[in-house]
Amino acid sequence: MKTVTERFLHYVSFDTQSDENSTSCPTTEKQKLLAKALVEEMKEMGISDARMTDSGYVYGTVPGDPELPTIGLIAHMDTSPDASGANVKASIVSYQGGDICLNPEKGIFLREKDYESLTRNRGKNLIVTDGTTLLGADDKAGVAEIMTAADTLLRQGGRHATLKIGFTPDEEVGQGADGFDVPGFGADYAYTVDGGTLGEIEYENFNAADAKVVIHGLNIHPGSAKDKMVNSQLIAMEFAGLLPVQQRPEYTQGYEGFFHLTQMRGEVEESQLHYIIRDHDSENFARKKAVMTEAARFINEKYGAGTLELTIQDSYYNMKKCIEPHMYVVERAKAAMAAVGMEPREVPIRGGTDGARLSYEGLPCPNLCTGGENYHGRFEYIPVEDMEQCVQMLVEILTAF
Repeated sequence: MKTVTERFLHYVSFDTQSDENSTSCPTTEKQKLLAKALVEEMKEMGISDARMTDSGYVYGTVPGDPELPTIGLIAHMDTSPDASGANVKASIVSYQGGDICLNPEKGIFLREKDYESLTRNRGKNLIVTDGTTLLGADDKAGVAEIMTAADTLLRQGGRHATLKIGFTPDEEVGQGADGFDVPGFGADYAYTVDGGTLGEIEYENFNAADAKVVIHGLNIHPGSAKDKMVNSQLIAMEFAGLLPVQQRPEYTQGYEGFFHLTQMRGEVEESQLHYIIRDHDSENFARKKAVMTEAARFINEKYGAGTLELTIQDSYYNMKKCIEPHMYVVERAKAAMAAVGMEPREVPIRGGTDGARLSYEGLPCPNLCTGGENYHGRFEYIPVEDMEQCVQMLVEILTAF
């Protein structure tokens, strides 16, 4: 039987970065390469109904006792557009403390003073990158842990719940649940295995919206531009300045929401800004969208109607109200964590998961830890021991009745 580490190191060799500017599904065809490999692996394990849809979703079933609940485990296959996921060079470091040299040639270090999570992971074997790409533990760790748990159930036999497996594309660009077949999945409840630090369970997440700002200017030769030129880039900067500085990600924590500028490009004639808007509280979420709308109105009054076009689109909502009537789902996970030696901690997600959307579609779906740290960047890492413990947690969820 393959270990969770062997599976993980294989999966991160696939470049599955999604693309928020694509209109196809999945947003990148390369995600299907991992999807196909997972289907083949599942069939080799004995999962006879393993399949991939045309849109790149992977499903499979490990049959169990029909008198027990049917439980789903879900993870996403894509990696974040924030950093390259191509040619990942992963290695395992026996960490005893201090800084880790990821890349001697380029002088790239994972420094303990910058990443305090290293301190609590002393004595563990850490899977790291060479500092030039992300690792892909978000969420190939979840994929590897689910696959290893399924393989464990198939090999050990005994009484367990029926397991429904779901792997999604495009979660990182907010589209992972778009094509998910909730009725066909057939689970009574599910968990996304897409969290971070060991022991964390999450069922509160941000309400989320995307905002696109397009500013139209007028380009005139600078030698004759007086009282004529309208520089869209400067108006874009003015718009950004109308949003509250203290509500940026770098100044917020816990339940505090934010406006986050994720992309910008511009010339004199036209500029574009892309934001994400986040808040746990629905009323504060609505206020943030109103603040941005008011800033757009001010710009158009100052420079003329149509100068600034603002499009705000909601992405997902806080799943807390969907989970609260089904807290037994959370309690089952917490009991499983405790049984395998974890200390369960309920924490709010400063982000979102496929589970938020799926919970609103009638499938209660809190989020479980995978053990990973520093997601979406070059200093991402995950302890081998934490992945192994997460596999034990998943098996416990499915067998402890």
